[in-house]
Amino acid sequence: MDDGTRDLRVPRLAGAGDGVSEPSNGPFDGPFDGGEALIRAAADLGAEYIFCSAGSEWAPVWEALARRHEAGIPGPQYLDLAHETSAVGMATGYAAVTGRPQVVLLHAAAGLLQGANAIHGALLTGVPVVICSGESTGYGDAAGRDPGSQWYRNLSVVGGPQAMAAPFTKWACAAADIGVLYGMVKRAGELAAQVPAGPVYVNTPAEALLAPWQPAPADGPAPPAARTAPAGTDVDAAARLLAFAERPVLVTETAGRDAGAFGALVDLAESLAIPVVEPQSAVCASFPRTHPLHAGDELSPLAADADLVVLAGCRAPWYPPSAKPGTAQVLVIDETPHRPQMAYQVLAADRYVGGDLALALQAITAQLRALDVDASAVRARRDRAEAAHAAADAARRDAEQAALAATEGRVDPVAAVAALREVIGADAVVIDETITHSRLIARHLMADTPGRYRYVQGGLGQGLGVALGAKLALGPERLVAFTVGDGSWLYNPVLPGLMASAQHGLPVLVVIFSNGKYLSMRHNHRRAYPQGAAARTGYQLGVDLSAQPEAAAVAAAAGTPGFTIATTRELMPSLEKAVATVRGGQSALVNVVVSQLPTERSEARAHRSTEQDPGQSR
Repeated sequence: MDDGTRDLRVPRLAGAGDGVSEPSNGPFDGPFDGGEALIRAAADLGAEYIFCSAGSEWAPVWEALARRHEAGIPGPQYLDLAHETSAVGMATGYAAVTGRPQVVLLHAAAGLLQGANAIHGALLTGVPVVICSGESTGYGDAAGRDPGSQWYRNLSVVGGPQAMAAPFTKWACAAADIGVLYGMVKRAGELAAQVPAGPVYVNTPAEALLAPWQPAPADGPAPPAARTAPAGTDVDAAARLLAFAERPVLVTETAGRDAGAFGALVDLAESLAIPVVEPQSAVCASFPRTHPLHAGDELSPLAADADLVVLAGCRAPWYPPSAKPGTAQVLVIDETPHRPQMAYQVLAADRYVGGDLALALQAITAQLRALDVDASAVRARRDRAEAAHAAADAARRDAEQAALAATEGRVDPVAAVAALREVIGADAVVIDETITHSRLIARHLMADTPGRYRYVQGGLGQGLGVALGAKLALGPERLVAFTVGDGSWLYNPVLPGLMASAQHGLPVLVVIFSNGKYLSMRHNHRRAYPQGAAARTGYQLGVDLSAQPEAAAVAAAAGTPGFTIATTRELMPSLEKAVATVRGGQSALVNVVVSQLPTERSEARAHRSTEQDPGQSR
């Protein structure tokens, strides 16, 4: 049987070794098939990478890439990855850093389901990712090349995989014919980048990928996604609310995803000396922790006394949702104030300012300059904020010194974060997938630049891939550290992730906060049944991780240097060795055996938002 290679031969470009000139209809002559159509769509979207967890439908893509390699034609770089969660997680991390759409290839419905957790995480993160997987529409009886018997026996799904993808993507559809494949994938990428950004899914059937295809004259690069400007009337109303508020407070969860919004938020806060809270639901660094207007991560005390609460890029500022401040007005500044991926969301808004967050914050700040603001009130707010910040900073430093001075027992997690902050330096990026330690990490990391800290959203197990994707985007000079609990680490595809790190030259520092149990599970149980049988007897199910393999040994078996830290005195020297290993081009894992402190227990009880405790859904 003809395997199709005869039809896929192409001449080389001039300069590639045979002197053939470039043809007028593109970088090289056809005939082409759907593999080339998909690659061109990815290139026209500006995707630098194609992240693939291999499946049998991707032979046309591999052949098209091989032809391009033979002819010396550039295009998106292809990454072979051994697990679907790794592939989607890396695309998510890369898109989160760059803001540019990337393409992921999974296998049929099975690979789609395997990657579903990470795809849902991309939806919550709000990043543009195009997910493709295939099906068969003819099962060998359709005209054209035989897609293979595996589709007939094992891989068919009633209704198509797009029906499966719909609940956890922004948009899902099928490219049922080769005539629409290029346009469908390109449109999907443009749709993914439009507000609200998120993952989209395209079913690319094997028959469409194998079918002949030729580019059209209208094919070409996609334009960047448009930015939306706020309405002038909304800006004016917001500026007046802020100018005449006596006790305003700013709250932000996601502003730091955009460096422009990060800076604009600082400018707005400084213009009126407004204290800024990054609550426990914050998912990235959005305001400098070192700034005297940073008011910590507890909203309730300030909101209870506020007359105006400004929500800048917030999804769920208070929990329970009914806990809105009693008398304060609520001003919401957000491009997508009501997230369509949230089943229930209460903002209690009195006024909205829509549009690109950076543009909206900048416009409000500019409008404030035209208003008569009480300068003495601003000075008084600044004095109070600076005094509160200084006291909180002193308390933080005292806690760190006490934790680092301890010589007996397991490592205080505060000491672990403080040591990590010092060793990795101010330029490093931290990707966090801890649960009970997430607030400690956000607090003691003292992030003061956009991108310094990012929290992995959605279910557990994506973080290693997200960290690798961030490293791919940031380049060899930026250190990336991945902080994770031992329970969360077990959910990650560890071996495929470490394999990807070595294969693609992406060294990251993995720091595990290991307490030997699913501590979040126990907190949830005891919160629901404080006087229950488990509390009385200690018979606690769903928690024990005592049988887990030693993480450093597993890493070493996979070719990644591993370090175990059991005491505080080992912290600095072991972390320094690990960081030197990463800077030398190889990933390193540090397993820190941490204590469970009383303060840690009380903080963990405050972890009640779904996205901060994905283990609640386990």
